[in-house]
Amino acid sequence: MGRVIRVSLLVVASVVVVGALGGGFYAQAPAQAPSGPWMAATPVNDLPNPYNTIEGHAKLPEGRTWGSTSAVEVDKDGRSIWVAERCSANSCWDRAKGVMSPLNTVFKFDPTGKLVTSFGQGMFVFPHGIHVDRDGNIWVTDGQSNLPARGPGQPADAPMPAMPEKVVGHQVVKFSPDGKVLLTLGKAGGNVPGQPADPASFYQPNDVITYPNGDILVAEGHGNTHARLIRFDKSGKFIKEFGKLGAGLDGEFNQPHGLAFDSRGRLFIADRSNNRIQVVDADSYKTLDTWYQFSRLSGIYIDKNDVLYGADSESGSVSPPHYMWKRGIRIGSARDGKVTAFIPDPSHQGLTYEMVDGKVVAKMADGGKPPGGTLAAEGVVVDANGVIYGAEVGPRKLQRYVKK
Repeated sequence: MGRVIRVSLLVVASVVVVGALGGGFYAQAPAQAPSGPWMAATPVNDLPNPYNTIEGHAKLPEGRTWGSTSAVEVDKDGRSIWVAERCSANSCWDRAKGVMSPLNTVFKFDPTGKLVTSFGQGMFVFPHGIHVDRDGNIWVTDGQSNLPARGPGQPADAPMPAMPEKVVGHQVVKFSPDGKVLLTLGKAGGNVPGQPADPASFYQPNDVITYPNGDILVAEGHGNTHARLIRFDKSGKFIKEFGKLGAGLDGEFNQPHGLAFDSRGRLFIADRSNNRIQVVDADSYKTLDTWYQFSRLSGIYIDKNDVLYGADSESGSVSPPHYMWKRGIRIGSARDGKVTAFIPDPSHQGLTYEMVDGKVVAKMADGGKPPGGTLAAEGVVVDANGVIYGAEVGPRKLQRYVKK
């Protein structure tokens, strides 16, 4: 039996009922009717939510507000939490002024939410992915740079801004728990589109993970221009790259946004714009399975018991064609792929989607403007006590989810 069909049979859920409610409506974006292999999977929305949401658990320094964050990870102790945050905004680089934020970007919180330490000032433009290795070191990816760029809507011949005093971005940095830089992967500013690329450098690195032997794997490609996996040895020496942009079942990805290993050593890739998880051999990267039932994942985490936690922050809003899947955190098994629980995005309350004249139209029951952009958690992690943390870009929050 084919991979797509077999996967769809694993799903036990009901389809979202999309009704034409009264009130206002909002066309998210022109979009063709949904198409793709993921259409064979039944949307998984109607499952129990066994968690209570805790707001405001992690306390930033006085006067500091949360910016966007997609990066959350559990410490080696199993209970403390690391977060990489975008300087109380959605970027640490102020393009209008041409200056870096003076704020720290990497934070450690103890189980009570108290701030333990912070660092990373001036080192990241767009902290995106985070990983804590077996020795307790912290790895952070930077998905943008401060190289000169024309603003949105500017003509191609518009003057470029001046070069920054220090080029930052498109790198992966390894820190000790006290903030000492131990290793930096990639050149500052990264591979510039349209110029010859260094295979050991990056453009839009999304996530990073380490192997039991210390090898390092980086997932790259945040737009629709390229996608690949890049492997290094523990010293940072480039070993190989794999994959390309596409929707094929073997060796093709479109926004490989998150990485996780299960207890068998298989590599799970949150292949976001393909609305799937690619389960691959961790050395050859040959596809072993393809799962659609966890939805369009921005973040993925697998605990020691092979429970898989997947964060969907874009269905319907950023990705109108995927509107029949609700945003939120799906919880299930990395062993058999069955989804068993769902923490829904609260912004779905009173919200419906439907296709009208080839466009996905969002409606709110109260007539208000529907929420847009990235919503709910992008990053997700679980501590040793089963407490879930979700890092949110659009709402600019770190949410805590505790069993009822």
